[in-house]
Amino acid sequence: MCEGQGEGDSKRWYYTGMKKGAYEHLKKDPVMRGLIEIHGELELAWEADLWEDLVDSIINQQLSDKAAATIGKRFRALFGKKFPKPEQVTKMPDEKIRGCGLSWSKVSYIKNIARALQSGVLIPGKLLLMADEEVVVELTKIKGVGRWTAEMILMFTLQRPDVFSIGDAGLRAAMAKLYKIGREDLKQIEKISEKWRPYRSLAARYLWKSLD
Repeated sequence: MCEGQGEGDSKRWYYTGMKKGAYEHLKKDPVMRGLIEIHGELELAWEADLWEDLVDSIINQQLSDKAAATIGKRFRALFGKKFPKPEQVTKMPDEKIRGCGLSWSKVSYIKNIARALQSGVLIPGKLLLMADEEVVVELTKIKGVGRWTAEMILMFTLQRPDVFSIGDAGLRAAMAKLYKIGREDLKQIEKISEKWRPYRSLAARYLWKSLD
């Protein structure tokens, strides 16, 4: 983030910066070049909400996209048309949230995030000024928010350009298929991903796209 920029400006600056040299850099990898030729340049959304994205990340943990989408719709329906505020979630009985299809642990995790925002333990604007690893440390202080969730927030909410989640099963599956390596060969996966710096977030999007 450049000094003097607001939150929206920082995200717009990231979007522009990604377009300048990211694609040419990734094309140096023949596999990535092939994916870019197939899928073209991707639309990179840059408007996001930390609270809503954290909740969705918790809902999505260890679920298929279809199942997560269904549960997400049920969760939103509990509170009407607009996504609930943290205080609405903390006041909602656990049993009602559980009825959406969430596990008891996920209900607890979502409420932990809501309380952290209500109490000021988690301040969204503060994250904008932190380095990637500092954001991971800050978010994982909240019980239920693991490294994978923090990395998704870095990538999709804060729009950081150089994030690669080696713990993501989808990314490992895509790399195993495309690069003919074992999906649990973390050293090789990490070695290949290093070639994509400083645009690993964009590379990850192409890997996910390859699974569609």
